[in-house]
Amino acid sequence: MSIQVQGKVAVVTGASSGIGAATAIELAKAGFQIVLGARRLDKLQATVARIEEAGASAPLALELDVTSRSSCVRFVDRIVSDLGAVHVLVNNAGLALGTARVGSASEADEDDWETMLDTNVLGLLRMTRLMIPKMLESGGGHIVNIGSTAGRQAYAGGAGYCGTKFAVRAVTESLREELLGQPIKITEIDPGMVETEFSVVRYHGDADKASAVYAGMTPLGPEDIADCIAFAVTRKPHVNIDAMIVKPLDQAGPGRVVRR
Repeated sequence: MSIQVQGKVAVVTGASSGIGAATAIELAKAGFQIVLGARRLDKLQATVARIEEAGASAPLALELDVTSRSSCVRFVDRIVSDLGAVHVLVNNAGLALGTARVGSASEADEDDWETMLDTNVLGLLRMTRLMIPKMLESGGGHIVNIGSTAGRQAYAGGAGYCGTKFAVRAVTESLREELLGQPIKITEIDPGMVETEFSVVRYHGDADKASAVYAGMTPLGPEDIADCIAFAVTRKPHVNIDAMIVKPLDQAGPGRVVRR
């Protein structure tokens, strides 16, 4: 670890499970004061318990729906009111829904696209817009956007999801330009195949389809991505990790997976 993080506040969205929960735990163990945000406040309690079991400071767990402007405003206001500052924002809240091809998509698939755009892109923009002024007031900060290898190489059936993750790349690179000269770092983490609730959500609860995604290969776990995030946010003040692409050894790209 390269910086002193005691007293610094790290906010993780989508922290009720998967990469978000693992990241919150890892950053708490590193010494950050953690704020957890998610729609499922009851599920956040499991992350709270794991952080406390690790011997870290008790986190602040708050309800957050990044698709709602008023929810985002309440969330940020509460952080500032309770903790007085914010130094790290991990924009993790996001999802994939369906694998529809554009030419054969239904109205239900359009609903999925709208949900993904509102969560993965507009939600990220909302939270970032609200947090930047608070970070500047706190003396500086670090924004970590969770992208995907799907934002670097598209695939059939992924137009909706891939489109949102290409957008995350564009937002991240724009922020890097806009904040040049300001004390705010910008990082994008682009995971490949990570076994979490991701595929269960994508297949609308079909556990068999979800498990088949990882059959015969060794995917990443959420802790692998959390480790990368913790590395990025603890570098020296003059070091900015622009982007990390993180894939399992068994994956070269979309559809390029070795199975045994």
